[in-house]
Amino acid sequence: MPSWLFLQSCTKMPRCCIECNAWRERVDLPGSARMVLVDNVVPFDPEPQIFEPMLEGWARQQRVGFLKKETIDRRLALVRRASRFSGQYPWQWSAAEIGAFIDDLRSGSRPIKVSTARGHLTNLQLFLGFMTDPRYGWAAACMERFGQAPQQVLCEWNTITHANEYEGAPERRPFTYDEVQALFDAADGLVESIRARRRKGALAAQRDAALLKMFYAFGLRRREAWGLDLADLRRNPKMPALGQAGVLQVRWGGEVVARRAAEAANRSAGAGDGLDRSRLGAVGGGSAAAVLARGSPGVVGDRTPRPDVVPAHG
Repeated sequence: MPSWLFLQSCTKMPRCCIECNAWRERVDLPGSARMVLVDNVVPFDPEPQIFEPMLEGWARQQRVGFLKKETIDRRLALVRRASRFSGQYPWQWSAAEIGAFIDDLRSGSRPIKVSTARGHLTNLQLFLGFMTDPRYGWAAACMERFGQAPQQVLCEWNTITHANEYEGAPERRPFTYDEVQALFDAADGLVESIRARRRKGALAAQRDAALLKMFYAFGLRRREAWGLDLADLRRNPKMPALGQAGVLQVRWGGEVVARRAAEAANRSAGAGDGLDRSRLGAVGGGSAAAVLARGSPGVVGDRTPRPDVVPAHG
């Protein structure tokens, strides 16, 4: 039985009255107009006196959803930026105003990317959805004070869909698994080729192959790999098969994090093959640490900044 029908049978009230009373209870949500605006006060400058509490209400609603402060501040700054650009308050926005705002960001001295434009449109759509949601009462407050209610002007026809898997710069596209496997095979093949021809450089090529797999296994950035020391490779009691290469303590690159190669053993070219015994034992030392300790001044030892040490061969 619907809740309104149950209450009607108990109170003998019409359905419209029951829904109206339920409505009054629903509007007391975090971020609603009744929870933010001050009653019985007529502001001297009503537009900004409504706009700022509206943003504060949206911030409260997001904080209740456990969003990070950085995310909330970024969204609020975007709404203020769009309002400054259009010279209008959000309850006055139209689809044309939002389109002009995004078009200006695309055609500036530093045009935004497709992914950034989608993020902006998504955030503005969320804000307009908050304003037009009757549970929060902001549409009614705007209609009462300005005779104009906000509208949801962003929908499928004027937003950007996520159609491509990668939309960034082509030169920064991440490798596929097949491409990563081909890269590892080429690095290992180069070592075998140099060794078969009895030429110098087999140790350096082995080092590069080990570093490539260390990049992949531990998710390293170039700066983080540049700052590695032998003491950063440690044992992991949960993965004893990896020996000394079970945990990598990353101390360079902006934050101190400990990353385990928990998934590396299941990869087709995982850290167990590239960093442990089977492919490095022939070089001497029997471990990745032994290879990295020899002839790698740009990565360990004196910390000479050589971020292009990987890959070293074409």
